[in-house]
Amino acid sequence: MAEVILMPRLSDTMTEGVIAAWHKKVGDTVKKGDLLAEIETDKATMELESYQDGVLLHIGTQNGGKLQVNDLLAILGKQGEDVSALIAQHSGGAAAPAPEAAAPAKEEKPAEKPAEKPAEAAPAAKPAADVASMEEVVLMPRLSDTMTEGVIAGWHKNIGDAVKKGEVLADIETDKATMELESYKDGILLYQGAKAGEKIQVNDLLCIIGKEGLDVNAIVAAVKNGGSATPEAAAAPKAEEAPKQEAAAPQAAPAQAQPAQEVVNEGRIFASPLAKKMASEKGIDLKYVKGSGDNGRITKVDIDNYKPSAAPAAASAPATQAKAATASAPVGQVSFEDVPVSQMRKTIAKRLGESLFTAPHFYLTMVIDMDAAVAARTRINESAPIKISFNDMVIKATATALKQHPQINSSWLGEQIRHNHHINIGVAVAVEDGLLVPVVRFADNKSLSQIGTEVKDFAKKAKDKKLQPADWEGSTFTISNLGMFGIDEFTAIINQPNACILAVGGISQVPVVKNGQIVPGNIMKVTLSCDHRVVDGATGAAFLQTLKSLLEEPLRMLV
Repeated sequence: MAEVILMPRLSDTMTEGVIAAWHKKVGDTVKKGDLLAEIETDKATMELESYQDGVLLHIGTQNGGKLQVNDLLAILGKQGEDVSALIAQHSGGAAAPAPEAAAPAKEEKPAEKPAEKPAEAAPAAKPAADVASMEEVVLMPRLSDTMTEGVIAGWHKNIGDAVKKGEVLADIETDKATMELESYKDGILLYQGAKAGEKIQVNDLLCIIGKEGLDVNAIVAAVKNGGSATPEAAAAPKAEEAPKQEAAAPQAAPAQAQPAQEVVNEGRIFASPLAKKMASEKGIDLKYVKGSGDNGRITKVDIDNYKPSAAPAAASAPATQAKAATASAPVGQVSFEDVPVSQMRKTIAKRLGESLFTAPHFYLTMVIDMDAAVAARTRINESAPIKISFNDMVIKATATALKQHPQINSSWLGEQIRHNHHINIGVAVAVEDGLLVPVVRFADNKSLSQIGTEVKDFAKKAKDKKLQPADWEGSTFTISNLGMFGIDEFTAIINQPNACILAVGGISQVPVVKNGQIVPGNIMKVTLSCDHRVVDGATGAAFLQTLKSLLEEPLRMLV
């Protein structure tokens, strides 16, 4: 009997998935454990394996198509098995009609005798249907729930290059990170939808991979014009292709001029997204750059220290001259540079704007005497397996205080307020393009050494853009610490759906009054931002009092 496969929920925030690539076609035999498809969730691209044997009888959408969680994804069964009832049952009359409408049209055609009417209707529908089923067409994938467009950070293949399945085609900058897009088939890269640095909307044409002689112009016209490949539309891609081929020539020239250089990397090159982007901007071929990172990974430092040969230097001369011209601008001349907004920065702007203007914020600031914490940290680090920071102590104290004040550890859900029994603390980490918030899970049950190890690991992963969706999902409270940057006090915007966020300033040595005398003391200011829909002033103040007592007597948080 045929088995229905629904779109799985692959993350706690996922509401829909995008088919990055089908690895099986309708009619293919599928075995248990075979890779069916790659599904782009709100945070990452994941592989979906088959859990049974059978023949793939139906797919819910083509490459680049979106499906809501629990929508019909595929049907597996026996060859020739009738699955029309299952399609109708799970499609609710929406998705099913498209595949089934094509079948009846063919069946009614012989019955109607006048073959000329169907023949007239066929050309209008044919191009759209052909494009939808073409494996050569690669659309811009949806790599996060908030992504509406992607920026090409850099192409790894040029037009005319041979592409193999699994090879990296391009680096795509999303709102969360820069991700590598791998090819899911063999062929030749015949068309690029945008150059490095340009934007492409989700589900717009990214590239075409196929065999030599494929009519690229017809495909481009059909995709961009909804299937109406007019002579004007067909001419446009030709006009676009000419400059692209011309642009490819300068790229090829440095490669020919560099035979004297030693090739350091062959095959797939491992480099951080930032290093790839910098290399693309500087015209540096990564196969000549020796990486200093783990397993030879190329980092930003390697690009900065790379000494290009005469050919690349000549290629970069125009850029150098342009910079020199800018630097020598006459005094008093108005000058500026417009920098495109990164996808991450767009998402930060959108989400924090929504948080600030929808959640009624109020702020509570408290001064904490850190003398005992400073002394305790010195003693702890004498025997601790890893160096403990003040931030680690703040996380531990916060987790302990949250156990006593569960209202602070809550989430606003619209019609409900969720009081979380677990304590997952998000720690804001600054990266080049913005801010990421990895989560220390069950922080109240972890030692200072465990917290310190996790935070350092998260910080390294964030800067290398290696954080996974599981690393930043599920926080119940957030801490943002700018003390290491010399900031004494600030207010933070709540990271929804959390009800509160703690802004931590630096430790300052100032004169304080103790026992009636003025003595030097170490103080730290913290500010709690609260969502007034969930937390009242007295509740927030009580939490801060508990946090203050734990940091002023650090032994209490170890009990």
